[in-house]
Amino acid sequence: MANENHEFVMPFPLIDSEECKGCGRCVAACPKKCLSFSEGFNRKSVKYARYAGTGCSGCAICFYTCPEPYAIEIHTVDK
Repeated sequence: MANENHEFVMPFPLIDSEECKGCGRCVAACPKKCLSFSEGFNRKSVKYARYAGTGCSGCAICFYTCPEPYAIEIHTVDK
């Protein structure tokens, strides 16, 4: 049951740039096309996946296609 005092905010992927190995599976799988590769590199010299900041529907396809267990989390927050 939803709490009437909370406002729903769209979900978003939280990507750990150091865990991402740049395989691109999440970028290719995202139906909303809100993931892309970074301009910079992580400590492993990999262009990591990044979230555009808007557009996520919370489908978690990126999470399920990612081979790295701790690279992507799907978050929802209350305002």
